[in-house]
This record gives sequence, structure tokens and C-alpha cells, in this order.
Amino acid sequence: MKQLLKSAFIVFLMLTVLTGVMYPLAITGVARMLFSHRANGSLLVKDGREIGSEFIGQPFDDPRYFWSRLSATGPFPYNASASSGSNYGPLNPALKQAVEARIKALRAADPGNDAPVPVDLVTASASGLDPHITVAAAQYQAIRVARQRGWPEAQVEQLVAQFTEGQQWGMLGERRVNVLKRKNVDLSQVR
Repeated sequence: MKQLLKSAFIVFLMLTVLTGVMYPLAITGVARMLFSHRANGSLLVKDGREIGSEFIGQPFDDPRYFWSRLSATGPFPYNASASSGSNYGPLNPALKQAVEARIKALRAADPGNDAPVPVDLVTASASGLDPHITVAAAQYQAIRVARQRGWPEAQVEQLVAQFTEGQQWGMLGERRVNVLKRKNVDLSQVR
């Protein structure tokens, strides 16, 4: 019995080192070599300073910026360690209050806009972290952003078109706009 326990303990230690240390280090190394940007958090850098990740939303309420979807994370918005949906059902009064508050904030930021508010601007995504909005949500906000920045509407619409991403794998979901991602323009023009 003593020999059996000794053998089991040795196998346990070997598997712990192999699967708990060596394998994760190897996979991390390969990922950093092949997919460096993504493996390191897909960080966005502006003026030499990290300002976020292109896959984690940020709370914007300044009318000069495109606002992303609401966050359902706690204790603060877009908390990546607390990724989850709100789990509020359509009859939950808390969901109704959150939607009404967001519509009120959107209307206050853009009082002349009488268009229907796109649903993704008043609800959270499943993860509560999504920086993407629909093209309709970006177009809804484009006039406000143009007015607040003193830009022609056509310039903002061109930015929306430039940052519009297609369906995932060409067939899943709908076209969307990442309000954080930088391509060939300064990030401050898009946020």
C-alpha cells in the first residue's frame, strides 16, 4: 500500500507540473509568438499610454463620443472580472428603470433627435463588456457627435462606415461598429 501511495503521489506531482505549469507556459508562448496583440490583451495605445482593450467597452457619457452598450457588471461598469449579463427579465422593474434612464440620457444629450432609440443603446450585452454597437446605434448618434465636435455629418458617417465590421465568420450576428477600435485614424476621432 505504501508503494502504491508513493507511485500515485509521484504521478500527481508529474501531472501537476506538466498540465499546470509546462502546458500553460507553452501555450502562452505560442500565443504570444503567433498572436502577440491578442495574447497581450488587444490593448489600445494612445500617446504611448494604454487606454483600454479593443474588446472591453468603456463608459462614455460625454456627447462628443459614441456611447457603447450598457454594462451589467459590478461593482463598476465594464469590470472584466465580473463579466455577466444582468439576468433581468422583460418584466423586471429594474430593467424598465435602467432602459428609461438611458433613453432619458440619450434624449438629453441630443434633444433634437426624435428617431427611435436602437435597443442596443438601452440594454447590456450578454457579457456586459461589449464595445460594439449596431450600425443603427452608431447612425443614431452620428449627428450628435458631429455637432458636438463641429465636424460635417459626412465625416462622422465616413468614420462609422470605416469602423463597421461585418458579421462574425461572414454569417453570425449582424454588422457592428466597435466604438473603441483604432484603424487608420486617431482614436480620439472615434470615441
